[in-house]
Amino acid sequence: MVSRVIPVDPFDLVIFGGTGDLARRKILPSLFRRFVAGQIPDNALIIGAARSDLDQAGYRSFVAEALAEFLPAAQRTPEDVARFLDDVDYVKLDATGDEGWERLKDLARDDRVQAFYFSVAPSLFGAIAERLHRFGIARTDARIVVEKPFGHDLESARALNAALASHFAERQIYRIDHYLGKETVQNLMAVRFANILFEPLWSARYIDHVEITVAETVGVGGRGAYYDQSGAMRDMVQNHMMQLVCLIAMEAPYEFDPDAVRDEKLKVIHALQPVGMDDIVRGQYRAGADTQSYAEDVGNPASTTESYIAMKVEIANWRWKGTPFYLRTGKRLRARTSEIAIVFKEVPHSIFHDAIGWHENVLAIRLQPNEGMTLSVMIKEPGPGGMRLIEVPLDMSFAEALGAEGADIPDAYERLIMDVIRGNQTLFMRGDEVEAAWAWTDPIIRGWEEQGDRPRLYDAGSSGPEDSLMLMHRDKRRWREISE
Repeated sequence: MVSRVIPVDPFDLVIFGGTGDLARRKILPSLFRRFVAGQIPDNALIIGAARSDLDQAGYRSFVAEALAEFLPAAQRTPEDVARFLDDVDYVKLDATGDEGWERLKDLARDDRVQAFYFSVAPSLFGAIAERLHRFGIARTDARIVVEKPFGHDLESARALNAALASHFAERQIYRIDHYLGKETVQNLMAVRFANILFEPLWSARYIDHVEITVAETVGVGGRGAYYDQSGAMRDMVQNHMMQLVCLIAMEAPYEFDPDAVRDEKLKVIHALQPVGMDDIVRGQYRAGADTQSYAEDVGNPASTTESYIAMKVEIANWRWKGTPFYLRTGKRLRARTSEIAIVFKEVPHSIFHDAIGWHENVLAIRLQPNEGMTLSVMIKEPGPGGMRLIEVPLDMSFAEALGAEGADIPDAYERLIMDVIRGNQTLFMRGDEVEAAWAWTDPIIRGWEEQGDRPRLYDAGSSGPEDSLMLMHRDKRRWREISE
């Protein structure tokens, strides 16, 4: 299979927060990989902008060190690194003052795509947007990329949207959610809308329930201060998992167009029903043999913030009425895995009355690790001795199905940054979509705060609080095992 790499137009990309952790870990390595793949032209310009006291040479050394730390040696040759660094510059800049902005204006060129990546705290979004216009840097066709968290609640999300909208049109704003850049997530749309096989079955008539699991083995790490103000609900459910629900449940857009896709996702969010406390389990990990507890990690012994949440969600529309969506996500769990499981109903009448080993058909979509899809089907076990049924997976691991090229699946940031340069907003959230998600989320959080609910403790390395099992057991269902 030959992969087509289509070069993008020449561009200038300014990374505000260019010396930050996200730039080091994701943005710069992703740009380098696209450069090596031949997608970024040699005359592109990548400008780091931050408060650090660096010059061009110092920042190029910083970039080289980031590439060495976060990319294996096989993916970077000295020659490629040197060519990439030729396209890198730096501006020492004060996001809330006037230092550096005139220098940034001098570097800006008028004959190419112009993009600004706000890899900074949301509190700086408005100040940066204002200065880009006050100093005459941003053109009317410029694009800005903003990272989550996009607000802490509906009120703050509206304020951020208003701050950006006062300087940029909605068509210029790219609210990034890296989950939407994952190949498997995009393939979810392809499986649904490019194959007649699944779409007739994709409804409450044939699907018993949907499970979405995002499990991590790590704790909060160095994000304790941020995480204790957010928790799993704000950090994962309101954005990443909400997007997955939308892609599973949305109707087919009239075409693969940014606003057409986002219109259908917005309809799903509006159809989400309120979630009562009986349908939510919150948890917090205990200390393990070699690990600290959540409270110790965040330095707050009295914390009531959840590191785990499981919930049952209902969608009130014709397609999904009666089919629950079960969501769970947490830290310090048994294995690192992200999976969507579409669990189909049993056959209405089984002719195999004495058959041994009956199971439901499940379409499992793995986001990480080992991206791919598995469809479990029932067949007869070979050999004599009666009708013994066994479950057999029809497995499509991308690395195996696509050969050597599939084994090196681009990182989500690679795809999303290139989409910014192309001007394709399909995989980015629109302002009304963000606000609708918060409008659904806020009452849920307010509900447990008003009740004084405390998270249930769970063991590090487990599947989460035992109470979460009841979300499924009372409906005569059970969670799939959390495993690599």
